[in-house]
Amino acid sequence: MKTLFRVLALSLALAGAASAARADEVSVAVAANFTAPMQRIAADFEKATGHKARLVFGSTGKFYAQIKSGAPFQVLLAADDETPARLAREGDGVAGSQFTYAIGRLVLWSPRPGLVDDKGEVLRAGRFEHLAIANPKLAPYGLAATETLKALGVADALQGKLVTGESITQAQQFVVSGSAELGFIAFAQIHRDGKLIDGSHWLVPARLHTPIRQDAVVLDKGKGSAAAAALMDYLKSPAALAVIRTYGYER
Repeated sequence: MKTLFRVLALSLALAGAASAARADEVSVAVAANFTAPMQRIAADFEKATGHKARLVFGSTGKFYAQIKSGAPFQVLLAADDETPARLAREGDGVAGSQFTYAIGRLVLWSPRPGLVDDKGEVLRAGRFEHLAIANPKLAPYGLAATETLKALGVADALQGKLVTGESITQAQQFVVSGSAELGFIAFAQIHRDGKLIDGSHWLVPARLHTPIRQDAVVLDKGKGSAAAAALMDYLKSPAALAVIRTYGYER
């Protein structure tokens, strides 16, 4: 009997060692707007697969420059679809690995109840000192914000009131801190556990800007990585999709 127990213990130990050997880590560059959902997805991914996702958050434009300079990212979750496609064309992304993991929505938000109306007329009235946006050259949500202002015909009138953040996260921080009374951010950023946070907002109609298709791509440094492949598969799973929708994204 003792011999049997020793055999069983050894088998379990070997199985555990084999599982640990198969587990791996993947380095992921994540668009700032996707911070909260990706943190949840990464935790669920580790529980489901044993692989760990090491996350770095920032602007898609900055990530592109870092990847071109040799940054050791293995997967990019961009805030647009052009950057992953460009990286694939230039040989820094794995051809055929790109797919849309989320479609983002732009929102005009203020922590002050009643400041932002549900039609965005506050922009035409202009009764505020500062409007925060992300840098349109670095962040697709910033570009969508400038396209919205142009579509509404208020871009020139509000130019002097713009406060520009490096990323959508910094744009939100400007609003939260009071540096700007309101700002264009990602709809996901005003969600907490499936519920809207306090304040007032206008969900910008998708027709006012270029669709915010957010694509993922395996980068050259992630080629052949079991963890990278597993993460890409997990992002397509019903479990990940449920989290993505909880934060106001579509897919």
